[in-house]
Amino acid sequence: MSAPLRVVAWSTGTVGKHVIAGIDARPDLELVGLWVSNPDKVGIDAGRLAELHRDLGVAATNDKQALYALKPDCIVHSAMTDDRLFDAMEDLIEFLEQGINVVSSGPVLLCYPNGLGLDAYVDRINAAGAATGASLHVNGIDPGWANDVLPLATSSLALRIDEVRVSEIADYATYYQPVVMGDIYGFGKPMDYPAMLWQPGILTTAWGPVVRQLAAGLDVELDADLIEKVERVAADADLSTVSVEIAAGTMAAVRFQVIGTVNGTPRIVLDHVTRTHPDQCPEWPTPASGDGCYRVEFTGEPMMRMEFTHHGEHGDHNVSGMIVTAMRLVNSAHAVVGAKPGLLTALDLPTVSGRGLVTR
Repeated sequence: MSAPLRVVAWSTGTVGKHVIAGIDARPDLELVGLWVSNPDKVGIDAGRLAELHRDLGVAATNDKQALYALKPDCIVHSAMTDDRLFDAMEDLIEFLEQGINVVSSGPVLLCYPNGLGLDAYVDRINAAGAATGASLHVNGIDPGWANDVLPLATSSLALRIDEVRVSEIADYATYYQPVVMGDIYGFGKPMDYPAMLWQPGILTTAWGPVVRQLAAGLDVELDADLIEKVERVAADADLSTVSVEIAAGTMAAVRFQVIGTVNGTPRIVLDHVTRTHPDQCPEWPTPASGDGCYRVEFTGEPMMRMEFTHHGEHGDHNVSGMIVTAMRLVNSAHAVVGAKPGLLTALDLPTVSGRGLVTR
């Protein structure tokens, strides 16, 4: 058996703590370093920060150069990027310039950046990869596996595809990300609050890569512009979530779509239904069971519908959402290290599995 990959985990937040646990769980990975942004965490053992209740023998640091000096095979990067897109891309480029392969949960627009006007950054990523042999792959659950690998695998069963729709349908009441929930989505804000996500073109930037990657995987040329649709709903009573308080009359639920058309007809649709209470908007799609799901629907021949759900062993679907995001990254490490240099999309990778994770 070959030596385990030497891996650095980058952050210890809601995803990062599961990254640490995931690296520790795989016998073919070795955690050799851990980066933290909070100076209060420096020197604390990774196992404690990951809430494993035991030491892993790796102390957290905020010294990037010390981590580079370890010469890791891969960085699993799960730091928050939604509010620092361009700074985050500079970080990822720096990792590649150091000759370190990277799997990252963001910025999600790098899942498939074609058509986003980011050619200068993509060129720098590819140039750094060409110079050092390192690769970068950005993925997760959504954008990520639930709307790239899962629908493309399902498409192998189709005779004719008239439309493919990939959906997230979830209750975010227990989703802990105050910046995302408050500033980016605008939950708990007045209905006229200019939340970032609802500004023209932002949905196309954030989730357009999902639509365009599916189009590339299905070999279909979409019309030049994607269509954005947003429907926001105010709370009819005060609500409390783990991230924000939602007063009656402020934003409490949203459904948005990013639609790729061919000659004006919808062919590939990204559909998100986000509630903060299960009773909201019963006319919108709801999961067949549980409090959240990812759904893939094919209209054509045959008609196909697949619903993927997850739930934490000791928590809800928002806890397990962080786990599946983390593990999509961790379990991709070997494939990314072995792949061609530069930016990799889901279309570039071989099958990624949970090899080595079956309980013994």
